[in-house]
Amino acid sequence: MISTALRWLVLVFFIILTIGGNVLVCLAVGLSRRLWRIANCFVVSLAVTDLLLGLLVMPLSATVELRSGKWPLGGALCNIYISVDVMLCTASILTLLAISVDRYLAISAPLSHSRRVTPLRVTLAITAIWTLSVAVSFVPIHLGWNTADYRVQHSDWGIGDEDKEGRYCQFEWNNNYVLIYTFGSFYLPLMLMCGMYLCIFRVAREQARRIRATTPSSARTATAAITREHKATVTLAAVLGAFVICWFPYFTFLTCKGIKEKTNPPNTLHSIVLWMGYFNSALNPILYPAFNRDFRKAYGELLRCRGSSCRKLQFTRASVHKRLTFTNGKKVSQQSKKHIDTVDKETEDKSITLLEGNGFPSEPR
Repeated sequence: MISTALRWLVLVFFIILTIGGNVLVCLAVGLSRRLWRIANCFVVSLAVTDLLLGLLVMPLSATVELRSGKWPLGGALCNIYISVDVMLCTASILTLLAISVDRYLAISAPLSHSRRVTPLRVTLAITAIWTLSVAVSFVPIHLGWNTADYRVQHSDWGIGDEDKEGRYCQFEWNNNYVLIYTFGSFYLPLMLMCGMYLCIFRVAREQARRIRATTPSSARTATAAITREHKATVTLAAVLGAFVICWFPYFTFLTCKGIKEKTNPPNTLHSIVLWMGYFNSALNPILYPAFNRDFRKAYGELLRCRGSSCRKLQFTRASVHKRLTFTNGKKVSQQSKKHIDTVDKETEDKSITLLEGNGFPSEPR
């Protein structure tokens, strides 16, 4: 009982951390003006993917983990659960691939990046990513392409059949489709991303050499743009590295199982590599502020914005009121007080406008 309780606590904390962290990423990008960049739409898409994983998949995976792998909700829901899991994992790696392409365009030509990466193209790219992710997850599983006899897996299950032998909700691994899936949705995009980032670092090194040879006036403008893009690239390269470290063991395990003829019930090794992959969804919101100062500032504003804005507004009002109501240590006349109240109200409105412009929400006066 103590062991089960500890596992519950760890899994619940892990799920809450995943949900809360990715909600914070979405709010940071949405509310902080310094993060209002077209390229950060991919970051939001990745955060939404991790958020959905924490809301839809991880609670069910935790329940199955604590029930020794038995699935109590019937075959139809089992297939939906597996499809959603595969869809979100595919969406994550395709989003990372799109991010690597965006980083290459930003580094190779930073001054023309805004003309190449337009809101319409980003929207089309994100739509294509999610459409392809749905296609490679729901369609094969619900048509039986991933099973040896090409029948839909778990279709004969009923709710409450988990006590029968073999009622384990898992992706069928005894078919060549699994090998095609792992190569097409993980290893191939991974090789493309690694090649893309290798090109990025080569271009960055060449740019540094050219900047040193340019005139000082033109070098300042180019250096500012390139430095900003380099910082963003380092952040997203760290996100890619974390994804590879977390998910590579699972896909390697899946590939080895796909080669074997028989599908075995989930075991301890399967649980370890699966939750290592899930850990990536909780790790991304930590990597953004760790490698990017703009995200650190945005996180700080979100966590203390209400108290900070209130204190700034009160300080501004008190300072202006004290300065206007006293002249050489004497109070002014009643007529001047009316003028002071008017100026005070105008100052308050300007202060609120200034705070809103710096990312602070407006509050009722």
